[in-house]
Amino acid sequence: MASKVKPWYKRKQVSQVKTDYAYHHTKHVVKQQTERKSSSKSVSQVQAQATEAMAEPAYTIPAFRQRTAEDTTTEEYQRVSTNVGKGLAVIQEELHRMRLATKAQVDSLAIQKEVKDMMAKRTDLLEEIPKMPDFLVALRPHTVWEKTPVKLFCTVQGNPRPIVKWYKGGVPVDPLSAPGKYKIESKYGVHSLIISRCVVSDTAEYSAVATNQHGTATSTAKVTVKRPAGSAESCQLGLVPHLTEIHPSKLEVTLLDRFPVSFGVEGGSISLVCTMVVVPDLPNVPPLAQWYRDDKMLKPGKLAEMSVCGGAARLTLPHLAKDDEGLYTLRIFTKDGTAEHSAYLFVSDAAPSAAGAPGAPMSVKAYDINSDYVLVAWKPPNTVNEAPITGYFVDRCEAGADTWVQCNDAPVKVCKYPVHGLSVGRSYHFRVRAVNSAGISRPSRKSDKVTALDPAESERLQGTDEGAPSAPGQVVATRNTKSSVFVQWEAPKHLKNLMGYYIDGRVVGSKEWFPCNHKPFKHTRFVVHGLIPGETYTFRVQAVNIFGLSEESQESSPIAVESALATPSAPYGITMLSCDGSSMTVAWKSPKHCGGSKVNAYYIDKRDADTLVWKEVNLAAITERVCTVDNLTEGVFYELKVQAGNMAGVGVPSAPSAPMKCEAWTMDEPGPAYDLSFSEIRSHSLVIQWKAPVYTGASAVSGYFVDMTKKGSSEFVTLNQEAVSHRYLQVTGLEEGETYVFRVRSVNANGVGKPSQLSEPVCAKALPGTTEIVAGVDEETGDIFLSLEACEICETSKFVWSKNYKPIGDCPRVSVTAKGRTSRLTFTNPDKDDLGRYSVVVTDTDGVSSSHTLTEDALNTMLELSYAIRHPIVPLKHGLNYEILEKGHVRFWLQAVKLSPSVSYRFIVNDKEVTSGEGHKISHDVASGVIQMTVDHFTRASEGTYTVQIHDGKAKTQSSLVLVGDVFKAALKEAEFQRKEHIRKQGPHFSEYLYFTVTDDCTVMLACKVANVKKETVFHWYKEDDEIVPESPPNVMSGACALPIPLFSRKDQGVYKATLSDDRGKDTSVFDISGQVFDDIINAIAQIAGASASDLVLQCTPEGIRLQCYMNYYTEEMKTVWKHKESKIASSEKMRIGGTAEMAWMQICDPSDKEKGHYSIEISDGVKTHTRTFDLSGQAYTDAYEEYLRLKAAAFAEKNRGRVVGGLPDVVTIMEEKSLSLTCTVWGEPTPEVTWFKNEQEVASTEHTKITFDGGKFASLVINKVTPEDSGKYSINVRNKYGGEFVEITVSVYRRGEQIPEPKMGHPKMATPAATPVATPVPPKSPAPPSKTPTPTPSKSQTPAPSMKSAASTPASTPVPKSPTPKSPTPTPPRSVKSPTPPRFMKSPTPPRK
Repeated sequence: MASKVKPWYKRKQVSQVKTDYAYHHTKHVVKQQTERKSSSKSVSQVQAQATEAMAEPAYTIPAFRQRTAEDTTTEEYQRVSTNVGKGLAVIQEELHRMRLATKAQVDSLAIQKEVKDMMAKRTDLLEEIPKMPDFLVALRPHTVWEKTPVKLFCTVQGNPRPIVKWYKGGVPVDPLSAPGKYKIESKYGVHSLIISRCVVSDTAEYSAVATNQHGTATSTAKVTVKRPAGSAESCQLGLVPHLTEIHPSKLEVTLLDRFPVSFGVEGGSISLVCTMVVVPDLPNVPPLAQWYRDDKMLKPGKLAEMSVCGGAARLTLPHLAKDDEGLYTLRIFTKDGTAEHSAYLFVSDAAPSAAGAPGAPMSVKAYDINSDYVLVAWKPPNTVNEAPITGYFVDRCEAGADTWVQCNDAPVKVCKYPVHGLSVGRSYHFRVRAVNSAGISRPSRKSDKVTALDPAESERLQGTDEGAPSAPGQVVATRNTKSSVFVQWEAPKHLKNLMGYYIDGRVVGSKEWFPCNHKPFKHTRFVVHGLIPGETYTFRVQAVNIFGLSEESQESSPIAVESALATPSAPYGITMLSCDGSSMTVAWKSPKHCGGSKVNAYYIDKRDADTLVWKEVNLAAITERVCTVDNLTEGVFYELKVQAGNMAGVGVPSAPSAPMKCEAWTMDEPGPAYDLSFSEIRSHSLVIQWKAPVYTGASAVSGYFVDMTKKGSSEFVTLNQEAVSHRYLQVTGLEEGETYVFRVRSVNANGVGKPSQLSEPVCAKALPGTTEIVAGVDEETGDIFLSLEACEICETSKFVWSKNYKPIGDCPRVSVTAKGRTSRLTFTNPDKDDLGRYSVVVTDTDGVSSSHTLTEDALNTMLELSYAIRHPIVPLKHGLNYEILEKGHVRFWLQAVKLSPSVSYRFIVNDKEVTSGEGHKISHDVASGVIQMTVDHFTRASEGTYTVQIHDGKAKTQSSLVLVGDVFKAALKEAEFQRKEHIRKQGPHFSEYLYFTVTDDCTVMLACKVANVKKETVFHWYKEDDEIVPESPPNVMSGACALPIPLFSRKDQGVYKATLSDDRGKDTSVFDISGQVFDDIINAIAQIAGASASDLVLQCTPEGIRLQCYMNYYTEEMKTVWKHKESKIASSEKMRIGGTAEMAWMQICDPSDKEKGHYSIEISDGVKTHTRTFDLSGQAYTDAYEEYLRLKAAAFAEKNRGRVVGGLPDVVTIMEEKSLSLTCTVWGEPTPEVTWFKNEQEVASTEHTKITFDGGKFASLVINKVTPEDSGKYSINVRNKYGGEFVEITVSVYRRGEQIPEPKMGHPKMATPAATPVATPVPPKSPAPPSKTPTPTPSKSQTPAPSMKSAASTPASTPVPKSPTPKSPTPTPPRSVKSPTPPRFMKSPTPPRK
């Protein structure tokens, strides 16, 4: 960053070498040779001149200014002239002293003449011997700061006297080529080359070549020129444009706030602003401002917006690209010439389109423009950590359009590409995208508009060399500022049309490189900005041309980011603290820039305000910023100025102070406080400190008031209502980013004194990366400490710790250490006396500081932790415990968090140490931290206390376990059980004893697992000692056996047993299904059944309305609750509750309107309740009630219809001439009518065939003396108004003597009853069927099997109902059981009566 104001007509004027050189010569030389006034050329003069010629400036320590003899004589003369009026004795004393001084000078001249004569004789002797040139004193290398002179000198002897010529990098030095730049001298055999006002380009290897007739000798030395802090960056980079035209102006312009080095990102925007004061300020006539990027003047446009108004010049770049990177210069034309400021803008790559993709190319430009052909060239991006670039895609777009067309199908490997196929007269834009193995980059900024025209005026792309350039040479990095480094390098040997350089950097110790610039830089020197203060970096450079990047150069030597060494800036703020009439005590503020070295000296000059002559106050340097100036005249006004010095020299003096009158202070109030400073500056707070006034007044200072105001305002606000006795104050409630000014007023018993000088403006904003003090305990030593890691630091920085804002210094209670960027304050023996507020300030930074209040609670917590660290114990995850192993062994173990391989331990049982041996096995595992002891024989003698003692380094611990009483008995019982178990497992045994499971179809399975079995092993099941033989015999070789218990209910309770035996032994497992186990099984069944339960289904019956819930299995032991309107229903005559194996039901007998409402069933499995609901109201109830009435009527009719009760056979075989009597009992209400039929023809009562019906109960058909004609099918039809029954009988008549014929069964048919018997639909499986009326099947329980023959039913029989009929709650008989009455088969339809 560079800032300068200079007249335009002085830009090319040669610098005044003599003046600058004299300045450095005076300020830096520790001991100056005294110049004597003499007209004769004596030997002493020659020797003095030779010594002066060989002298060179030193840059290590401040100069202690001495007075020359000439100055002394002048002052003596003035002194005598001034004091003529004094007494004669005084004049005589002065004359005597002058005589002594004159005599000393005469003696010195005589000695010098004698030396000259001796040297002349020696020279005559040497001139007689011929000799080739030889350098007695060779050239020495020099490192100097820019704008300072350097003097190279050497001493050569030879006979005849050699001629010396000077060379720079092998090229002769010609003083006439740059007037005033070089000065070559040769005096008394000492040859010198003086380079005035060095610049970086003067860095080179210089050589002096001495020649005479006997030979040649050469001496070389390297001169390195560095840029000091604050120097103009433009001078280093050589990019500030030259002034080519003059724009006269009558405005005076002073630049104020200047834009700094800035950082942007592709695609973003940035504004560079420079505020200024213009006199006169004419709104309509702003000053002329020009903006430059590097050496090219920018013009306003879409990519660069410029404005000069409101006291500021602004450049806005709304669409940043890497093309915008460079050194930006603002040049404003003023009355005296120009005001300029320069700063670098860095533009980094935007986030890549794909991870690892390269950055975008830049500087796309068209060359060799023809009517249908354009050569597009560009600059490649820097690739630091990305994969190498494999090629580029070139896109074109017609001006005014938004559609881009890719010009090349395959990536082109060089940074140029000929684009063909253009249309004459049309304009185009071009852009480029880079390609690597990870993907394609973002497109570059589009080129300027190019029109395909005649090639006569087009620019040609220069250069035909093939290949990338060679690697740059040596890279040298030097200190610049606290956040930047100056990097120089040698150009490559083979340039090959070089485009520029890419500079990369990395933190020492890291493997990751980062790009320092994102656009090729043309020069061989560059300032890398944005570095971390105090961090150490190394750098490398790559050269760039159209063929890509060169190999990397060698890395530079590591360099720490520190400010370059320079003289400090001027002190300021001189203020008077006290005056007694003959002396004044003054103070001043430190320089704003220390020059990279600690300020260790101050020099004060004074003068009478009415004169121009300055007089020195102190010859010896003073280190404090307070000084008492003595020997003053009361009533006279004096001015003071101060200079600061460091190891680089003495800086420029401050501006003269305001005239201060030497008048004794006699007021009673105290004088001003001074040296206001700030620390712990944050966004909303800061701490201000000051020093007590030197003048206390008539009484001691008792307190202070602190006033504050915003910058630019004169209205001060007092921050503390009561005076504070200490000299610091924490100010809170500040606005972030606001700037404030403070002052302090001292108070004593007599009143409030004058305010201090105003503080420097301070902005309420924390430094980037600010950290706070951390309180902690050292994990190794247990020391309690406070630590701060500084966000920035420099070589001269120191950490200054304070307690309650009083410097701690050398205190036995604490010790302070610093390492790198971190400082630690360690408490020696902390206690309550160490409580308080601790603060630390890092010197030579921009205010790095922090504070921490150590409270009693925090200290106690850290003391506990410190004790634990200093008296360590082995931390345990688990204390001493025991477990019973198989075979009855007992394992005692504990587990530590961590064990080292060198751990030692011992087991103690009942105060006796136990070692590993017979009956005991002791071991440990470092990885898991387990220490264990296994006892093989655990008996009654093993009762007692077990202890483990561990030592691991400094740490130790112990853990005990008491095994006595009931605890020991339980352990012993378990050990004996495990011993028995071990013996049991030697033969066939149960690896898992009996347990139960429930299958999906709700079958309960008793299962077990067996082990150590063989084919001969026998397995048996028992219930209550009665053996159970399952359908499938158990297969012990499968390892598991199971006994199914279907349709589980309370009848299955009991004690079940499984036995396993062979010739090796026997094992038994018992499982008691009762109590809680029974409840658990029922709950397990309920869980599966409840999950499978269907929605409630409505079913009407002759008895009432039934709600049914189908499920996989139902038993009355399940916890099932029916509810009506959320009220539990109890089973009664009105509300009957029951179920079958497939469903649960609830029947409402003889329903009425009271039974309307919401019904639900809840099936509980002990954990979850499964609920199903049905809303029996509205139309649903009406339809159900009508169906119930219909079914009730049908059931009544079925009950009272006519029917044959019994007495008729199916087949009758009779011999002729016998009498046949067919008699049966009939029933019906009302009494039925009886009709007989033969071969479907009604039989009338005759003498041969007699029909009777007695008492409405007994019907008979008697045939007297049957004949073969009487054979046939006879039938009886019994009926009343509710219906009837039709029964057939087959009659066979055979003749006497014939073989009895085989009876032929007839085909009796049952007449259709008046009401179809109620049928039960097949119970659905989950989920329930969607149909509300499943197909009914006849119920076996409610449909009586006919046992008699009966007549067919009448045609008036009731049709089959459509509603499903419920299944009888009576369990269905098994298939193997037959009905006691064989079924009758009836014929239908009934034949019509005749």
